[in-house]
Amino acid sequence: MPDPPPVPTAELDSDESAAARRRRRAQFLRELNEAKALRERVKPRQARAARMRQQMRMRTFRW
Repeated sequence: MPDPPPVPTAELDSDESAAARRRRRAQFLRELNEAKALRERVKPRQARAARMRQQMRMRTFRW
């Protein structure tokens, strides 16, 4: 399903543009989680290794 053409932000007030941004972000995060779940099912060993690498990155990250 193609997205509607982008509306120039000058025509929207801040509430509408913020709501639209939140909707787009929620849609993106849903699709990202779907893709991760699919990768987990298709290549479980690689997905597990990627999870372990991510955990190591987070452990060594300085806030």
